[in-house]
Amino acid sequence: MGRFLDQQVSQNSSTTGSIGIILVDSSPMLFGTLGLDVSEAGPNLRIQFTALVTISGIISEETPITIDIFRGTGPDAVLIYSLTELLPMGTVLKAVIADGVDYTPPNSGFLIYQAFVSKGDAPTQFPARRGPESFSAAAYSD
Repeated sequence: MGRFLDQQVSQNSSTTGSIGIILVDSSPMLFGTLGLDVSEAGPNLRIQFTALVTISGIISEETPITIDIFRGTGPDAVLIYSLTELLPMGTVLKAVIADGVDYTPPNSGFLIYQAFVSKGDAPTQFPARRGPESFSAAAYSD
């Protein structure tokens, strides 16, 4: 059984329609950052995380939406998880949810994670981030 160390939530928006940020190109957009105190971790440190982004739009061709989770920030950040789902054609309101685990990350005592969303190369499709959006993580060790 794992021992709980820390938990954080980054809540960007809480309700549907609370934001309207258009995904214009394939550039990743940050929607969550959090830090976890893992200074008292034993062996087998693991981080469990969940990210949620709600997307809407009138879509005339399937459009990929990707959630990427990174450990760290800036150019030294490490991609630890990536999920891509296709938005179907039609009028869409879709929650994209990513659940994952970062097993045995290097323990610096404090770990930072960031969540990004992007759309694939569908040049005529401009879905919007509508809310809710959240990113949460919890740290456990033996």
